[in-house]
Amino acid sequence: MAPIRNGAWLLMLPAAAVMAFVGVLPLIAVFNYALHDIFSLADVHWVGVEWYEEIVTSTRFHESLLRSLMFSAIVLSVQVPLGVGIALLLRGTRGAVLVLMLVALPLVVPWNMIAMMWLGLIDPATGIVGQVLAAAGVVFDWKFTAWQTWVLLVVMDTWHWLGLVVILAYAGLSGITAEYYRAAAIDGASRWAVFRFIELPRIMAPMGIVLLLRFVDSFMIYTEAFSINAGGPDMATHFLAIDLGEEIKGFSYGSAAARSMVYFLIVITIVWAFVKMAGLSRQEEGA
Repeated sequence: MAPIRNGAWLLMLPAAAVMAFVGVLPLIAVFNYALHDIFSLADVHWVGVEWYEEIVTSTRFHESLLRSLMFSAIVLSVQVPLGVGIALLLRGTRGAVLVLMLVALPLVVPWNMIAMMWLGLIDPATGIVGQVLAAAGVVFDWKFTAWQTWVLLVVMDTWHWLGLVVILAYAGLSGITAEYYRAAAIDGASRWAVFRFIELPRIMAPMGIVLLLRFVDSFMIYTEAFSINAGGPDMATHFLAIDLGEEIKGFSYGSAAARSMVYFLIVITIVWAFVKMAGLSRQEEGA
C-alpha cells in the first residue's frame, strides 16, 4: 500500500497567505486598537477592556442591537418567501431569462445611489411613487413618522436585493428534472407536496447562502438608513452601524475598534448557530 502524501496541502499556502493578509492581520490590528485610547499614532494609551465594558453595558447599544435584529428579521421574512415565489412562477416560462435580468438590475446599482433614487421617487412633487400616493390620498410622512421610515427602508432594501434571492432560487429549481414532476403527478401529489418534497430540498442550499449573506448585510445596514433619515426620527432607525459610523467620524478610534470587535463576535456567533442548526437538520433528514 502506497504511503499517503500530504504535499498537496502546500498548494493551499498561497491562499492561506492571502487570507492572513486581508483577514487575520487586520483583525488582530483592530483588536489591539480596541485595548487603547488613541488620540494620534504617537499618543496611544492602554485602557484594557474599558471600551468593551462601556459598550455592552450601554442602553443605547442594546436598543440599536434590537433594531438591527428586527430589521434583519423583517427583510428576511419578506425577501426570501417573495423571491422563492417569483422563482416558482418563472420556472418553465419563456420569458424567465428576461425577468431574471430585470430583477438583477438593482444589484449593480451603487449603495450610495439607492437612497437618493428612492428619495426622488417618493417626492410628492416630482417623484412617480410620491405622486401616486398623493393622488390616492396617502400622506407618506417618512421624515417624522417612524413606521413609515421603516417601511421605506424595507421596501428599498427589498428592491435592491430581491434579485439575488430570485436568481439563486431559480438556479436550484432549474436542476430539477421533469421526471420528478411526472412521478409526483402519477402519485397524485398536491402542489404543496411537490414544493415540500421535491422543490424545497433542491433550493435549501442556495437559500442557506442567501440567508447568511442577507443577514450579515441587513444586520450592518448603514448607508441607506443614514442617507434616508440619519437614524431618525427619534432614533427609530438608529442601527448598530450608525453608532460605529459616528465614532469613526468623531475620531474615537479605540472605541470604534472595540465596537467593531463586538459586532464581529455577534455576527460570527449567529452565523455559527445557523450553520450548526443547518448541519443538524441535514443529519436528521439523512437519518
